[in-house]
Amino acid sequence: MADYIRARSDEHKEERLSQIKEATAELFSALPYSEITLTTIAEKLGWSRANLYKYVTTKEEIFLEICAEKMAAYYNSLLSAFPEDNNFTTEVIAEVWAGIVNANQDYMRYVSYLNPVIETNVTVERLAIFKRKYYDLANAFRDRLAQMLGTTQDTAYKIQMDVLFYASANAVCCYKNPLIQEALKQINITPPPMDFYKDMKDFLKMRLAWKE
Repeated sequence: MADYIRARSDEHKEERLSQIKEATAELFSALPYSEITLTTIAEKLGWSRANLYKYVTTKEEIFLEICAEKMAAYYNSLLSAFPEDNNFTTEVIAEVWAGIVNANQDYMRYVSYLNPVIETNVTVERLAIFKRKYYDLANAFRDRLAQMLGTTQDTAYKIQMDVLFYASANAVCCYKNPLIQEALKQINITPPPMDFYKDMKDFLKMRLAWKE
């Protein structure tokens, strides 16, 4: 086991938390969510579970922090790509938005676990902080989208939610789970190839055309 030195300052604590998030994200890129535990995270870090408990009490706390970072990257990319008072056509909006979703597939995987799992096992204080960050970003893009499409804020918010949920479902479906691959192999099933970017672009074209 690697030498462990407990953080003695806020700066060192942030460094430890960054290490925890990095290790957890690496595990999530290789394992199903259900197989990741505080024990596997501690082992990945070379720490004891007791040392990990000095910083977090549930794995959902870690995933919530990772989600917050990936969420910010996604929405900030959207806000940068679609500046105020732009004159983009719906075709361009769909193409650019699909590219951003495609570049943030990893975030979409986290979203698929966010509401039913991650948010159910954190403190209300942590959840309130996360929700404030979410609504600040989501509402900023809602307003930008309403301006671009010439529609209401409510409609714009529904559109971005439809895109988010469709993308998160697609990202999980596209994810190459070894267990699923083996199961399909045993029953001689070869699923049709999926093009995440094209599927998202086609969905966006359809959803943007239906502004209700």
